[in-house]
Amino acid sequence: MIRFEHILDKVESYKPDFDEELLQKAYIFSAREHRGQVRSSGEPYLVHPLNVAHILADLHLDETSIAVGLLHDVLEDTLTTKDVLEQTFGEDVAELVDGVTKISRYAYVSKEEQQAETFRKMLLAMVSDLRVVLVKLADRLHNMRTLEFLPEERRLSIAKETMEIYAPIANRLGIGRVKNELEDLAFRFLHPRESEDLQKSVSEKLAVSGDLVERIKTALQARLRDNEISGDVNGRVKSMYSIWSKLQKQDIDIGQLYDTSASASPPATLKIVTRPSASSIRCGVRFPAGSRTTSRCPSRTSTSRCTRRSSRRKDSRSKCRSVRETWT
Repeated sequence: MIRFEHILDKVESYKPDFDEELLQKAYIFSAREHRGQVRSSGEPYLVHPLNVAHILADLHLDETSIAVGLLHDVLEDTLTTKDVLEQTFGEDVAELVDGVTKISRYAYVSKEEQQAETFRKMLLAMVSDLRVVLVKLADRLHNMRTLEFLPEERRLSIAKETMEIYAPIANRLGIGRVKNELEDLAFRFLHPRESEDLQKSVSEKLAVSGDLVERIKTALQARLRDNEISGDVNGRVKSMYSIWSKLQKQDIDIGQLYDTSASASPPATLKIVTRPSASSIRCGVRFPAGSRTTSRCPSRTSTSRCTRRSSRRKDSRSKCRSVRETWT
């Protein structure tokens, strides 16, 4: 379960001088306004804005965006008004929350690809600040992670909208991991049988050649060291939906996709990132999906994390415990 302290730690890891007071205020305000509300899963409603804020922190967004993540549903689901938000948090936060609320009120009913593209363009054009879209993507991502608690008809509608609207927007903004997870989650609900069968097939392939990534990674790291190149070797595996789409487009089966003698594109790539120039080399390799690995070059020195003064942390956690008592 995501707690407010986790969000603070995440933000501090990439922005040590962040405005903690703003996030504290947004958290307490959201907890108070959503008090007594529960989600379809039966969890306290505050679980949702906390997860949205955590996703935004994972994307290394600024504290204003994360505060908006904590507050993004107060205009739609509580009696809070935009004027109250503006008086409490300022015009910037109020406008962003209002923008997220307006996007939520637009209904997407299109079935044609041309109309879907028009709708995506409209959503991007209607916002004056891109952070509105980023908060909405985080909101949709957490909703997709808990979609199983909704009725089937509603699940299918949201999954289709996610696949046709929000995943392409994430892709257009260059947020690949959000796009991939949105697609995989939507795929699981739109095509449950195909998703289950593909996952089983991939797992079987992984059981046969699960050490292939490690062998390739080790060999490449050795070559980097031999040539005195400081760098990282990372394995990136295609998502389930990406693999399924490739199977459909090329009209092949999973065995052909993994056959090293076949002409099909590999389901994964290795990326070598060298330092200090940060140039990269991509080389296609065939290794099983699901075997994601990340490696750091031994020569890379680790950076120490900034720590919060003990009195400040003690005060922060005391406030968090006080707030949790109001909604748990």
